[in-house]
Amino acid sequence: MTEEQLTILVVDDETDIADLYTTWLEMDHEVRTAYGGEEALEHADEDVDIVFLDRQMPDYSGDEVLSKVRERGLDCRVVMVTAVDPDFDIVSMEFDDYLTKPVMHDDLAEAVDSMRERNDYDETLQEYFALTSKKATLEAEKTPSELENSEEYQEMVDRVSELEEQADTAVADFDDDYDSLFQEFPGGE
Repeated sequence: MTEEQLTILVVDDETDIADLYTTWLEMDHEVRTAYGGEEALEHADEDVDIVFLDRQMPDYSGDEVLSKVRERGLDCRVVMVTAVDPDFDIVSMEFDDYLTKPVMHDDLAEAVDSMRERNDYDETLQEYFALTSKKATLEAEKTPSELENSEEYQEMVDRVSELEEQADTAVADFDDDYDSLFQEFPGGE
């Protein structure tokens, strides 16, 4: 994804919602619209950069569409857009962000910007941001007791901590390399 126009696939079985999202997004991007899971799979190809995917649809659920998109190896960011309250099953799902309806124009625009930025990150940072999004979503929807009693949530929190440590180590290594470079070349600062 570059600063150029993106190709976005909007998937929602509620045609009014799909058409509204399409209208908002097509001002700046090429947009494909699908009114169900089967149609989404017909429109999903290597040209799609971002998929806004409704989770609850009658033919194929958003979960099933997501799984099939990942099975195909399509390298696109996926944002689940749904009225379904998230449960701990989202921890293992391979999406990048989760928006709870109602979704406004600014929400979609922010998600597009975020997905564009994330595409430039390495896999570790992409995983980190996807997990922190899931973590924030669950923390907004679940009680502290529910979070504490969820093995999936606790494993995710541990993985987020691991990724933070990796990032801190990488930054420290970069700082050390930078400092040693200036010691080799005095007067460089």
